[in-house]
Amino acid sequence: MLPGFSLFTLGAVRAAFTIANEVEGETLYRLRQYSPEGEAALSQCGLTLAAEPLGRLNVEQPGLLLLIADERIDERLDEEASHHLGQQLRHLGRDSSWVLGACGTGAQVLAQHGLLNGYRAAIDWQLQAEAAQRYPDTVFTQGLYELDRNRISAGAGAAVIDLLLHWLGKRHGSMFAAEVAVALGLERLRGGDERQPVPASAQPAVGSTRLRDALELMAANLAEPLPAEDIAQLVGVSRRQLERLFRQHLDTFPSRYYLELRLKHARRQLKQTTLSIQQVGLACGFSSGSHFSTTYRNYFACTPREERARHTMPLVEADNAGEEMK
Repeated sequence: MLPGFSLFTLGAVRAAFTIANEVEGETLYRLRQYSPEGEAALSQCGLTLAAEPLGRLNVEQPGLLLLIADERIDERLDEEASHHLGQQLRHLGRDSSWVLGACGTGAQVLAQHGLLNGYRAAIDWQLQAEAAQRYPDTVFTQGLYELDRNRISAGAGAAVIDLLLHWLGKRHGSMFAAEVAVALGLERLRGGDERQPVPASAQPAVGSTRLRDALELMAANLAEPLPAEDIAQLVGVSRRQLERLFRQHLDTFPSRYYLELRLKHARRQLKQTTLSIQQVGLACGFSSGSHFSTTYRNYFACTPREERARHTMPLVEADNAGEEMK
């Protein structure tokens, strides 16, 4: 569990293997939770879970190590922790009996340490364009998931369930995977070649490939926004043509859409993480705290501080109520 991991993803992983054991009628898989240094793992919604240090992993017995991450890990791990994690992962990567997996944004960690060189991999669609540029030795696809030899990966959300069902199917047969899927309440298994779902606000009209490419560039560069001229050049149009595409299909201007994308991402960070307001602003491309606060207030009619307080107060009240009940 890497910093900012999704509780939903963790729950999905545990459910898939728990039900696999139930279907078989015996313990096929045992699950253990690790964090890079063994400290309590902080989830995306601010809750922490106990975890063992990764160094305690029994490398003598073949297994699957699945990295669960849903944020940019290079912004959440310091250089020393990242280096130590890389050493441990590379040690496992040299053992062909181990399968290394990742979901959400986890593939960026494997790619960073050279463990996806020459492999196909899936990653959260918001990081797909950036990851492809930073790690050219890895083939990042837009599919829900990828199984490539002893590397498996999935995009965000429920894609991890599809990934694990297909992995289980390869190990125990398609009928076994189908039984697990039924027990999970799924009507069908999705193929890895199905594209990751993209929010409606980021879905351009059919046939507008250049607009789609522009949207993907924006989503992949929130912390350091690209100038409109650079985006236009990268997708192969002039700035005026880019503006025309945005007006025609999204009824807005590129600069306005980009700003709204960054502000909405900032709002999710304020609601779902414990990052400081300054850290949230920097992660969304605002170098000045005052600029971030003013822009946020103009769009959402409240400041980032008020937004954070609005979503932490109910938690405080709930904790107080629990203490009174005791």
